[in-house]
Amino acid sequence: MNALNLTNVTVLGAGVMGAGIAAHLANCGLTVTLLDRLPDGTETGGADRGSRSKLAEEAVKRLHESNPAALFVPEAARRIRPGNFADDLEEAVSGADWVIEAVVERLEIKRQLMAQVAPLLKKDAILTTNTSGLSVQAIAEALPDEVRSRFFGTHFFNPPRYMKLLELIPAAATDADTLCAFAAFAERRLGKGTVAAKDTPNFIANRIGTYGLMVALAEMERFGLSVEAVDALTGTAIGRPKSATFRTLDLVGLDTFLHVIANQYNRSADEAERSIFAAPPLLTRLAEAGRLGEKTGAGFYRAERLPGGGKEIRQLDPATFGYVPLSPEGIRFPCLTAAKAARKPADKLAAMIQGRDDGSRFVWQLVKRLFLYAAERAFEIADDVASVDKAMKWGFNWTWGPFEMWDLLGFENICRRIEAEGDSLPEWVAAIRSEGASGFYRREGDSTSWRAADGWRLPAEPEPLTETEARKRCRALRGNASATLVDLGDEVAGLLLHAPSDAVGPDALDMIRRAVAETERNYRGLVLAGTGRHFCVGANLMLMLNEAEDENWDGIDKMIREFQQVGMAIKYASRPVVSAPYGMTLGGGVELAMPAARVQASAETYMGLVETGVGLIPAGGGTKELLVRFVQAADFDGKVDLQPQVNRAFELIGMARTSTSAAHAAKLGYLRASDGVTLNRDRLLADAKRAVLALDSLDYRPPVPVPVRTVGTPGFAVLQLGLYQLQEAGKISAYDAHIGRKLARVLSGGDVPAGTLVSEQHLLDLEREAFLSLLGEPKTQARMQHMLRTRKPLRN
Repeated sequence: MNALNLTNVTVLGAGVMGAGIAAHLANCGLTVTLLDRLPDGTETGGADRGSRSKLAEEAVKRLHESNPAALFVPEAARRIRPGNFADDLEEAVSGADWVIEAVVERLEIKRQLMAQVAPLLKKDAILTTNTSGLSVQAIAEALPDEVRSRFFGTHFFNPPRYMKLLELIPAAATDADTLCAFAAFAERRLGKGTVAAKDTPNFIANRIGTYGLMVALAEMERFGLSVEAVDALTGTAIGRPKSATFRTLDLVGLDTFLHVIANQYNRSADEAERSIFAAPPLLTRLAEAGRLGEKTGAGFYRAERLPGGGKEIRQLDPATFGYVPLSPEGIRFPCLTAAKAARKPADKLAAMIQGRDDGSRFVWQLVKRLFLYAAERAFEIADDVASVDKAMKWGFNWTWGPFEMWDLLGFENICRRIEAEGDSLPEWVAAIRSEGASGFYRREGDSTSWRAADGWRLPAEPEPLTETEARKRCRALRGNASATLVDLGDEVAGLLLHAPSDAVGPDALDMIRRAVAETERNYRGLVLAGTGRHFCVGANLMLMLNEAEDENWDGIDKMIREFQQVGMAIKYASRPVVSAPYGMTLGGGVELAMPAARVQASAETYMGLVETGVGLIPAGGGTKELLVRFVQAADFDGKVDLQPQVNRAFELIGMARTSTSAAHAAKLGYLRASDGVTLNRDRLLADAKRAVLALDSLDYRPPVPVPVRTVGTPGFAVLQLGLYQLQEAGKISAYDAHIGRKLARVLSGGDVPAGTLVSEQHLLDLEREAFLSLLGEPKTQARMQHMLRTRKPLRN
């Protein structure tokens, strides 16, 4: 079966998970039918057809209001057709390539629905169940033999758009080739990271993750730590999300968490494990009091209104069951101080477990117990350690899975410490140690193998080359502190940005210029990519502010000119340049991405020219490039009214509008119809490289510079009128209007008659002049200082 031919999907169940899955499938371009039961009171005649599908229809409507947004763009919901089980099941199932069941987590309900669905399936359709921990085999037993080979579990994590993990759980009769084909489809078309999980309670990620949370609760009590202290110790300091332990529980919902551990408790035959997953009295008490976390406004944390207005976050005091203020000085442990001072990840982790303070002892007990549990259960829940690690990284947003962390801290050192404290290593860990293994992973040529139940295992097929791996493995051609030029193979070069804070400064600009020149001499094309958390959050604001405060205007002018020249070099390079943005791509990041011959963006790319938020306008070519793009797309014969296009650019830049996805970026105009989108972030660099090779194979020729027709002084007057009306209505401040006039002058083409043809350089000169003028203003400098201090815009 060719898994990539799955185009029509039916989702059974329009609850939170079912609707979220439907939304993500629609985001990915699939046609989705979303069914739910009949609303109460409509089971018998008399209700019109619309009201009989009310539950699914309302679920689709709620997708537009979800936070975080479930849809890439609102229009994606048009791919979802709501219906109901009574009227639409036969048609929806018989026409589907894939049917996914996502009804309530009750075994008998799932089995009953499966028995109804099975006779309606096409002979090659896939049938899956979305369950967070029920037995997939028990559900499969409700199916006829001819369907069982095409049935397995697909455990999406919530919210489906953002959570990368998709656990695939085969039943006894699941066809292995079908499962592999589906995994390829899910990774490429849905952007998921798939792991094969065994059919055990809570599968992989929830099994390990909930154990870690239970240990944190137990060790908190043993060490007498506060809720706030545990979160400080179990967040980013040890490679976990900022939400750490208790903020995570509040986000998930204590009722949901109690359901997960109850499933583990009820399905486990091991008394020792059952004792681990017994509901803690504190959680039970919170649930009984209706304190379920964020959904009820109180859990381990509660926001309380202050008498003078505003809110204060307070933490639960387990001793009194009341809420007390957070520490005014923050949480301070020597291990946290040492970790913050360390530079390498391994040194930071070591600092967190090697100290003598209670914080370090707490973290060590947490980490040690997690290591031992993961090792004891590894081959019960998965085929290999890599699947466990991937599940934890993709499902719980950990930086490292337990086996990667063990190796990072030193496999032998951790083994010795565990034994020195009187604990025993699992037999298989002791065995590979006696064989001389230096860890759970080992390098073999150009590949990394990992430990499986039956020995060392290499990946079934080469994993895509990511930006981080490219920086490690590819031949470096040249580099500096902010960027490195590497050979990506197949005569394609890659410029990898790695500046501190994902900002672009002189070093990065110099390397981009050199990279374009090197590519033109010796390569078929260039990929412009990043290696940080985000592609690029803009120019180095601190550097700009310092230079302005020192009144080094010549230096700033030179820096802006260089940025503009780099953009023009990218745009008019004789070899194709493909930019590969992802995450936050703001200000200067947009200005580096837009001029490229093609943009290959991650689906989760948030693009915006946001300079007005700090009292400036885009001056690295962004104002010019957006105007040129909009005008030239509309100006076919030189007779079209260009004011609407200028207004569009003015609103986009003036309001600092930022996309919520790559699809939204295309809608706003930051991306073109010819640009590409990659659903799986890990494949972005590989897709960008393919785009370079495709352009080169078509005998790429750079664009020819053409003059730009402007709206001139009449168009400037139109924009000024709009600013006046906004200011009079109280929607913008006087200084906002001042910035707007500077922007309007650039977009109008300067003091020229309407219809005047100007060069791109003319527009670049105008934007640079406006930028320098604004940078010298005290109110702009105040906005910059406020942004650097608070990460929030100032309206002055």
